[in-house]
Amino acid sequence: MTLISESCFVTGTDTGVGKTYVVSRLIAALREKGVDAVGMKPICCGDRDDAESLHRASEGTVALNEINPVWFRTPAAPYTAAMIEGRVVDLALIRESFERLRASHQRIIVEGVGGWRVPISRDYLVSDLARDFGLRVVVVVANRLGAINHTLLTIESIRANGLDCAGIILNHVSPEQSDPATVTNRGILEELSGVPVLGEIGFAAE
Repeated sequence: MTLISESCFVTGTDTGVGKTYVVSRLIAALREKGVDAVGMKPICCGDRDDAESLHRASEGTVALNEINPVWFRTPAAPYTAAMIEGRVVDLALIRESFERLRASHQRIIVEGVGGWRVPISRDYLVSDLARDFGLRVVVVVANRLGAINHTLLTIESIRANGLDCAGIILNHVSPEQSDPATVTNRGILEELSGVPVLGEIGFAAE
């Protein structure tokens, strides 16, 4: 997998495509190269496993609450979880945590929540958070049938938000890696999107 040469915002074509695993690997690879890289998961909904994975990858150099400043116990979109719990998403706290991390570390890899257009509040989406952070976007794609449509739609929306898509990372989420779609997705995506595939991760951490 190509190492990211700058801080970035990592989104996915959907939930469950392996964003946390990819971000953790990126952080670990950068730190092995001597780069002071840390992760951030601004919002967790449900358990806090994603943030804890980024905390481990960052080798404990950042407090868990700094990596994950907002945590809802309800496993749903942040907007939904906030309504169920009678809370609001503290965007000011998220922005403050982000600025502190960016000021004190060489590289910050931010993991979004769910997909690109997941609502954080009624009028504020994950895409808006990425825009406010001003980072280039990396898209994690589950390499399976349907990946082309989901990826092109995500990249189109990233560009419509005035942001640059730095690359795609294909993640094999099932042991089947030889069907026509998974074999050809990489080449087709690069051709149609004009965005480079930075890496392809095999099933079960190959």
